[in-house]
Amino acid sequence: MSATPASIDERHMRRALELAARGEGAVEPNPQVGCVLAHGEEVVGEGWHARFGGPHAERVALDAAGARARGATLYVTLEPCCHFGKTPPCTQAVISAGIARVVVAQRDPYPEVAGEGLRELQAAGIVVELGLLTAEAESLNGPYRKRILRGRPWILAKWAMTLDGKMATRTGHSQWISSPASRQFVHQVRGRMDAILIGARTAEADNPLLTARPPGPRTPLRIVLDSQATLSLQSQLVQTIGDAPLLVAVGPEAERQRCRALEAAGCELFASVARDPAQRLEELLDELGRRRLTNVLVEGGARVFGTLLEIQEIDEVLAFIAPKLIGGESALSPIGGLGIGNMAQAIRLEQTRVERFEEDICVRARVGWPVRRPAMGKLPDGDA
Repeated sequence: MSATPASIDERHMRRALELAARGEGAVEPNPQVGCVLAHGEEVVGEGWHARFGGPHAERVALDAAGARARGATLYVTLEPCCHFGKTPPCTQAVISAGIARVVVAQRDPYPEVAGEGLRELQAAGIVVELGLLTAEAESLNGPYRKRILRGRPWILAKWAMTLDGKMATRTGHSQWISSPASRQFVHQVRGRMDAILIGARTAEADNPLLTARPPGPRTPLRIVLDSQATLSLQSQLVQTIGDAPLLVAVGPEAERQRCRALEAAGCELFASVARDPAQRLEELLDELGRRRLTNVLVEGGARVFGTLLEIQEIDEVLAFIAPKLIGGESALSPIGGLGIGNMAQAIRLEQTRVERFEEDICVRARVGWPVRRPAMGKLPDGDA
């Protein structure tokens, strides 16, 4: 039984999505994009956006297909760009190659594209179809879409806890709850992030490095929420500024002498005059969006997670559950703050995936906000 045109289209688009995912951590602040060129069932070219500043997926696939691109169908996970950035418009390359049909998973929300790429292809006489596997494509580029549409980075909240839901003992000791395999995976995640953020208490209790070991495709900015500028100059974070940049977010109560000392040690300071911790955090997220940071990993502590939940800024959760028990009413659970009043208010998780790392269970899921509050920030500057 031969494949139907619809099933052929879906197969090629799923392949394009697989290719697009290969760019994670290397292409940001650009989106992840994959492309397949085919004559019916026969694939004649494939490509993906492999690194920021490099050729876009469509051009890679067209180069792979060569003369066989003429008359082919082009499957792409995101609307082809129609503006000059670090590379020329992909729409012109598609038109020049003689493509007969273009199947697009999702419209590009970037204002300089936003449907113009599709209209340009249609004006050239190319058959354009939009909407195949849109949900999958939008999920893949959730971080890019949030930064473009809301002006803030995607927040991945990561924690390790025991089976009884504790992140640390009553004395604050937490090293190590998770297994070596779990921690190795976290380093891989870190290497694909634009920034890693923690609170001042976590910085003091754990004295972390917050680096990816071994290094990944990105060197994330390390951020400490430290309203009073109490971060020790002898901490590993300060002592390793030569290896990775460090930003300390301070509040109006921070002593000027402490701020000057941190700056003299090489720290960058982000100062807010807001008294409310939630407002200070929102100002910081707006600033990170203006800097075109796409993915931010938050590694604690409970107060930080609680504030992020309050302002609806946790987008994804990465939780490692170890088969251990700690107990203790004063031992911290992952998310602090006031919390909800009844179960009907509980925030549901979606797209849940469960993995095993040695004896640990790892749960990764998207946060399904029913109605999201608008971000306070402005749209960041343009992409490449």
